[in-house]
Amino acid sequence: MKPVCSIKKSFKRSAGSFKLAKRFIPGGVNSPVRSFKAVGTTPLFISRAKGAYIHDVDGNSFIDYVMSWGPMILGHADERVEKSVVRILRQGASFGAPTGKETELARLIADIYPSIKKVRLTSSGTEAAMSAIRLARAYTGREKILKFEGCYHGHADSLLVKAGSGAATFGVPSSLGVNKTTARDTITVPFNDIERFEDAVSEERGNLACVIVEPIPANMGVVLPKPGFLERLRQITKKNGIVLIFDEVITGFRVALGGAQELYGIHPDLTILGKILGGGFPIGAFGGRTEIMELLAPDGPVYQAGTLSGNPVAVEAGIVTIRILMRNKIYDKLQHLGDVFESGLERILGRRPRGVILQRCASLFTIFFTKDKEVLNYKDALACDTDAFALFFRGMLKRGIYFAPSQFEANFISAKHSLKDIEETLEACERSLARA
Repeated sequence: MKPVCSIKKSFKRSAGSFKLAKRFIPGGVNSPVRSFKAVGTTPLFISRAKGAYIHDVDGNSFIDYVMSWGPMILGHADERVEKSVVRILRQGASFGAPTGKETELARLIADIYPSIKKVRLTSSGTEAAMSAIRLARAYTGREKILKFEGCYHGHADSLLVKAGSGAATFGVPSSLGVNKTTARDTITVPFNDIERFEDAVSEERGNLACVIVEPIPANMGVVLPKPGFLERLRQITKKNGIVLIFDEVITGFRVALGGAQELYGIHPDLTILGKILGGGFPIGAFGGRTEIMELLAPDGPVYQAGTLSGNPVAVEAGIVTIRILMRNKIYDKLQHLGDVFESGLERILGRRPRGVILQRCASLFTIFFTKDKEVLNYKDALACDTDAFALFFRGMLKRGIYFAPSQFEANFISAKHSLKDIEETLEACERSLARA
């Protein structure tokens, strides 16, 4: 089989670009995982991308499963999105004033997500998560929040917290610079542990403003909720007057058009969106019940603002992307490609010593280097063999496959991936796993 990717022996230009970047950018990157530090090598510097392929400055080509960390569900540089964006850009990049396109995007979201009646656009998922929590505090009149260990909701102070021991502990900052008083208002419990969650709610009854969760976590690798877990979260939060926030920045429009809440049939009070929502351009959003959303300024007393919120270029890219997803059978193709990859990898793993598993939902997947144990929470994820993963990652890169450069991240299949791409990826997996 002739490879569709092309790998040379050198990554010298990327290495030189990284050396120069470190002189002017902290760590040489503008988001830490891009540094490849977790996989023991230096990052690729990208020159261009098209469809399912990404190309670096050394002239190497890769089958891409990072897909800009999820947004490129239609593949890189989709002609339909590009054409619309160029048309909008010629009218002006930003106005700082309302446009009808903002309303069109908000209406699309509300039509697709029954739990969302009103939407506020932001410039990032972090901003959306921060604002949704502020709104939940205002609505309930309570101060504390609960998050699940290993779920990532952006880098706002109250969310950069790690769990301690015990049934539920008050968080301590997992980053210097986070105010300890702020961290004390964040309670963490293990994902998929409904008993620990119930204990925490019981202990903090009347103090919890919200529970925020990735319904399918993808920031400790892809972790699936146990049957009934999300349903119990909804029941318990509703019973106790706690705002339930689904962070669907990654899963929204990805695991289904209506995200994880469509898959599981659950309506949260607030939802956070991003990634695919902007078709590859920076965007975020949060939305939900009318009586909560109307507390936002200028209608209500909760202040939130952003100069580039509702940026016309990002909004147009999102509208075009979503409309393509609505009228094409893309999710059927993504499911099929995922099924082929999963069955192929299972055959490969059946011929080797145990210690590697695949966890997947639709076009979202992670290969965990773990001792034949399903990864159900952050503790399980941390027990993985990160050295073995790093060796596997480097082997895949040398064979022209660009996976996420961390054991604790997700990979993404796009509509532009082909069966040939999947077959070549499986062949690379077999060879790389033999050495990992």
